[in-house]
Amino acid sequence: MRGVRGVRVGALLVGLALTAAACGGGDDNGGSSDTSGGGASEAKKVGVVYDIGGRGDQSFNDSAAAGLEAAKKELGDKVQVKELEPNADGSNRKELMDSLADDGYGLIIGVGFLFSEDIAKSAKESTDTTFAVVDGFDDLCTKPGSNLICLGFKEQEGSFLVGAAAALKTKSNTVGFVGGQQGQGLIEKFQAGYEAGVKYIADQDGKSIKVLVDYAGNTPEAFRNPAKGKELALKQIGQGADVIYHASGGTGAGVISAAASKQVYAIGVDSDQSLTASETERKWILTSMLKRVDNAVQQTIGEYVNGTEKGGIKTFGLKEGGIDYAQNQYNKELLGDIPTTLDELKQKIIDGEIKVPTKPA
Repeated sequence: MRGVRGVRVGALLVGLALTAAACGGGDDNGGSSDTSGGGASEAKKVGVVYDIGGRGDQSFNDSAAAGLEAAKKELGDKVQVKELEPNADGSNRKELMDSLADDGYGLIIGVGFLFSEDIAKSAKESTDTTFAVVDGFDDLCTKPGSNLICLGFKEQEGSFLVGAAAALKTKSNTVGFVGGQQGQGLIEKFQAGYEAGVKYIADQDGKSIKVLVDYAGNTPEAFRNPAKGKELALKQIGQGADVIYHASGGTGAGVISAAASKQVYAIGVDSDQSLTASETERKWILTSMLKRVDNAVQQTIGEYVNGTEKGGIKTFGLKEGGIDYAQNQYNKELLGDIPTTLDELKQKIIDGEIKVPTKPA
């Protein structure tokens, strides 16, 4: 049950139901523009709360949104969805999730590791609601019969592949990495994989390749500061980097802009960023590390609607289709024959022949 909030809202819903029945209002679909066909009683209600930056970040949130759109297309009138975005500092994340629970949304997805603490509290308070957190974790996910799903990714595996790509592409034997928020352990996984991929190719070719590393900050603001991303990228370019990989959300827009302005290569993250970049920038995006948040979100919604979802920890890597690198019509020429090597490395990782570290050396 949902505690005090649930009792209050439950009583209100009973009253409204009786009133609707008396007035012949049983066919009301609840007024949601996201529900087509049948009534609201036939649709499972799913709420998504994005992280800071919301839709339009051309990265993490947009990938989650793509999964939501795919689920809506797949499930049609079986699902009714509502999307919310937090305020500028994200301080109302829990308030938004609780409002969705109170409104009867049976599955609530928090997009981003910064939801971890709040979503666990909400899950404990609203035990008849299923919660899912992308990139987040709480011990509640390990409890039998938990109503919290922790959706994790093996970011290090995809970062290894793009690190190998950077090592194969560099002419200066200096490449860069720009991370978002430092100190939480998540972005360090990207760094660890990238450095390992660079080293693998360097060792194989008998050469030394330097990896420059900078972070945009140690607060959530580090994920939405394009000016800082540009500043760090220009610094690394000045130090000789000719390929720069960013794992910094919206901050990465500055990294890509700086790389294009100096005609060096950028590597995007989460989504295929060459598909949303300007024509000028697109020419300098070598590839992107695809973190298939869309697949995880779509799968989770589908399981909820079909009644097969379970709490616990779910991890998506190369083997599970949750991680990859981007190939498209725009970067085909830039990559050349690099994909042949990357696909060989991908299989070695899947087979366990290559173990990718999760912490920087």
